[in-house]
Amino acid sequence: MEFTKMHGLGNDFLVFYGEKELPQNVSELAIRWCNRYFGVGADGLVFILPSDRADYRMRIINSDGTEAEQCGNAIRCVSKYVYEAGHTDKQVMTFETLGAGVQEVRLQIEDGVVKNVRVDMGEPILEGRRVPTTLEGEAVIGHPIETTGRRFSFTAVSMGNPHCVIYVDDAPRFELEKWGPQLEAHPYFPRKTNVEFATVTSPERIEMRVWERGAGPTLACGSGACATLVSSVLNGYTGRKAWVGLQGGDLYIEWDPSDNHVYMTGPAEIVYHGAVE
Repeated sequence: MEFTKMHGLGNDFLVFYGEKELPQNVSELAIRWCNRYFGVGADGLVFILPSDRADYRMRIINSDGTEAEQCGNAIRCVSKYVYEAGHTDKQVMTFETLGAGVQEVRLQIEDGVVKNVRVDMGEPILEGRRVPTTLEGEAVIGHPIETTGRRFSFTAVSMGNPHCVIYVDDAPRFELEKWGPQLEAHPYFPRKTNVEFATVTSPERIEMRVWERGAGPTLACGSGACATLVSSVLNGYTGRKAWVGLQGGDLYIEWDPSDNHVYMTGPAEIVYHGAVE
């Protein structure tokens, strides 16, 4: 099977085009191919498939073999791929996702190259049970959560996949590997959760680090950046537009009050082409 190695701010994927459906043993393949020592190495596999509802359908398999409902970095990668590979000449197109419905993307092109992609990430889901959490209420904002040896406060947001946003003093130096796995599997989250540790440095900028469900620490998370901006607005820390600084670079996030949709703008890069068996 031929693939293209791509990344969105260092969140990297093996992108496959031309399959009609997922391979039957896709979980096993993801674990093997994503291994950074014995395989190609990636945070996940992304398959661009036919869709009856959109221009394309996107399926994401994490490096541990589980499936993600959606991924903001992956959708930027596949948007760049289909355009630059000549599969479409559309600069505005749609992708069907497992958890976030159909998402529209707009390509920003210079000299035939996709420089940035603006993605309509849809409306954030805030109701506790729908995120999902085990907590009742219209929104879970600043709720206490305890792990072995530490107590945090979190805000729950779903962008089609669940997020737990926690504010800390110094996100770039936070002990991600220590606390991330405990919070990912906390009983509050029946389907586990992505965990974002954030520090607001101004009303227009947030520094964030992420522990991704099914992948562990990654250099960037697009849906996590969106969830963090929404959380920061709900907590009164920022306005509705802000830069989110990730380990792999910056994303520009907007929560538009006119339609309640969150918009993400950022780059994607092709690394190389290859084949796996």
